[in-house]
Amino acid sequence: MKEIFLAKEGEIALKGLNKKTFENVLMKNIRYSLSDFDVKVHRAQSVIYVRLPDERHNDAAYDRLTKVFGISALCRAALCEKDFEVIKKTAVEYLSDKLLAAKTFKVIAKRSDKKFPMDSPEICNELGGFILEAFPHIKVDVKNPEIAVNIEVREEHTYIHTGNVPAAGGLPVGTSGYALGLLSGGIDSPVALHMIAKRGVKVAAVHFEAPPYTSERAKNKVIELARRLAPYTGGVRFYLVAFTDIQERLRDTLNEHDEDGYFTIIMRRLMLEISQRLAKKDGFDALITGECIGQVASQTMGALRCTDNVCDIPVFRPLIGMDKSEIVERAVAIDTFETSSLPYEDCCTVFTPKHPKTHPKPEIAKALQENFDFEPLINTAVTNTQIMQIKADFC
Repeated sequence: MKEIFLAKEGEIALKGLNKKTFENVLMKNIRYSLSDFDVKVHRAQSVIYVRLPDERHNDAAYDRLTKVFGISALCRAALCEKDFEVIKKTAVEYLSDKLLAAKTFKVIAKRSDKKFPMDSPEICNELGGFILEAFPHIKVDVKNPEIAVNIEVREEHTYIHTGNVPAAGGLPVGTSGYALGLLSGGIDSPVALHMIAKRGVKVAAVHFEAPPYTSERAKNKVIELARRLAPYTGGVRFYLVAFTDIQERLRDTLNEHDEDGYFTIIMRRLMLEISQRLAKKDGFDALITGECIGQVASQTMGALRCTDNVCDIPVFRPLIGMDKSEIVERAVAIDTFETSSLPYEDCCTVFTPKHPKTHPKPEIAKALQENFDFEPLINTAVTNTQIMQIKADFC
């Protein structure tokens, strides 16, 4: 018996004349996600068929395919020839464990090959009767069955399965431009990058470190977060910015003016400026942050106003209106929550003032920043930025 994966397109099906372009990128991304396996991929009727000749790897392949953006639904199916006797035998054999465990079932047949001698109702009736004979304990329930036996008679083969499972959805990564995301060690920013990648954007990550105030473990924690995002994003280009000199100079400048409450606000302005320069240098169209209104002092409406005029490229804030519980739920789903919860501080927390400004004024933040010429330090940070390519574990 041969098993195959049916990857169903969702939003791609609405792309009209551009549909083929999106499908080609999706197929490329599927091949990348299974690059260490011998895999056969082809497309027909808004379905992408994925098959591994060595079926011992099917479980691992299925898990990876659930992370490929552009696949709206996924199922594992038995592949057999278009002969009803073979279909009956294959259905009972392939689904025997599920049929033995269920109390009720129904058959759903789709016959896209109109040359097949039986129509859909005939397939349902005949196969249903055969299953009742093979499994006397089970009963038919057409309204609320425990298991739905799906028979798809298509142009080349018949496919037998128990229905689709929701997959990653969205658009294929690489169809919507490029963006650079500010990635900290917290819960929010990995979720933000994941959400923008889901819209087909190829994302990279920039992280700011401040040794000796931040540890090697803190840096490795963020690299691990990038690695956990990599199966969804097709790898992550990772920018590591040394930020110690800038933070120390900013701390000293604000202490001189007795305005340490503005530290986090101006730090964010400097981070955005550095990130924007890296983005422009390497061809990114936008920045991504994990900001959420009111979550911390630096994310009040007033604080966001103080950083909103720093960049002249778009800054995406996909979490801006979400509850923390919603963000945590997404972090758990994409397997970044546990890593984000490790107790290693990053540069955003080690210099946090005791009394940060919750209602800062943009003109004051700008004036305080201009009390010191940060331009040489910014240029040095950009020039000395380390770049590495973070790949998924299977690459």
